[in-house]
Amino acid sequence: MQRTLSSLDYAVDEEVISTISRALAHPVRVRILKLLAGETCCFTGELTGMIPMAQSTISQHLKVLLDAGLIQGRIDPPKVKYCIDRERWRLAEELFMGFFGPESGAACDGD
Repeated sequence: MQRTLSSLDYAVDEEVISTISRALAHPVRVRILKLLAGETCCFTGELTGMIPMAQSTISQHLKVLLDAGLIQGRIDPPKVKYCIDRERWRLAEELFMGFFGPESGAACDGD
């Protein structure tokens, strides 16, 4: 039986890198992460004041980041608090450093 791409068993780190990469694949989500990473504690303000988009659009981007585990959110009506998930952030850094590190891309001699 021929194995297809969807039937391959992936390592956990490959799955995590893929999930995080999808979350980082939109510039608005990258901007949100940069804004949250600059905060010393959870952000409770309106991101629409910092990113000129509709709240519903920002909420969709926040959901992707939450699902990837890059941020944490807690609803405290009338506000929602968002923070970088520092543990997941460190894991992402470690995995990407290993993926893009000096050992990852052997140079071809071109011969």
